[in-house]
Amino acid sequence: MTATTDFTFTCKGVRADAYAAGPTLVFRLGITAGPGVRVHALALRCQLRIEPARRGYATAEAEGLADLFGARSRWGNTLQPVQFAQVSVMVPSFTGETETDLVVPCTYDMDIAATRYFNALEDGEAPLLMLFSGTAFTGDGGFRVEPVPWDREASYRMPVAVWREMVEQHFPGCGWLRLPRDAMEELLAYRSRHALSSWEATVRSLLGAAADGAAAGAAPPPDGRTPDRPAWAGAVLPRAAERTAP
Repeated sequence: MTATTDFTFTCKGVRADAYAAGPTLVFRLGITAGPGVRVHALALRCQLRIEPARRGYATAEAEGLADLFGARSRWGNTLQPVQFAQVSVMVPSFTGETETDLVVPCTYDMDIAATRYFNALEDGEAPLLMLFSGTAFTGDGGFRVEPVPWDREASYRMPVAVWREMVEQHFPGCGWLRLPRDAMEELLAYRSRHALSSWEATVRSLLGAAADGAAAGAAPPPDGRTPDRPAWAGAVLPRAAERTAP
C-alpha cells in the first residue's frame, strides 16, 4: 500500500482585509507535503477554535468575559474552547511546500461568543487552534485521492490589535446590536413619537429616562411595563454560544 502524504500546517501571520465588503481576517498558511512530493490540488477545510485557557486575563478582561465563562473562581471548569469559524480553501498545485491565504469572514454581532471574547480583550494575543481536514490529489505519474488526516492542526496566537483594526475598518468608533423584530418596532415607535434624529439619540433618551426614574425612586408596575418600557425590556435574549468540546 502507498503511504499517505504527511501534511503539516503552520500559520505564519494574519492581517485585516481592508478591501473586503465586511469584516474579514486573512490568515497566511504554510503547507508542507514532504520533499519532492507532488500535490495536484488540495481541498482543505479548517475549523478555528479559541483556546481561552492558554492566556491570562486582566481584571477588566475577566469582567468582560463573565457572561461567557462566569466568575473567575469557576474558570477551572468553564474556560472551555469556543468555536470561531469554519472555512474552506482550494490550494492549487505545488511540490514539497507552499503558502496560501485562508480567508475568514467575521462578524461584530455581540450575540456570537467568539465576538464577545475578542471584544473583551484589551491587548496581547488571542490563542487559536486550527484543525484541518480535507482531500488531497497527489502523485507523480498520475494522481491518487487521499484524505488529509484528521489529527492535523496548528496553534497560532493572533494579535488582538489585528482584530481591533478589522473592526475599526468597518465600524469606526461604533458597536453593533441585533434586536428581535418586536423590539425594533417598539424602538421605531419611540423614536417617531419623540422625533429623535438618530439611533444614538434614541438609546440615550431611553437611558436618560431610566436614570431619571431610578433617581426619583419610582417603582415600576409589577409586569415591568411603562409607556416607554415594553414587557420585553430587560429580557435576556438567546445567545449563540458556539461552544465545542475540549
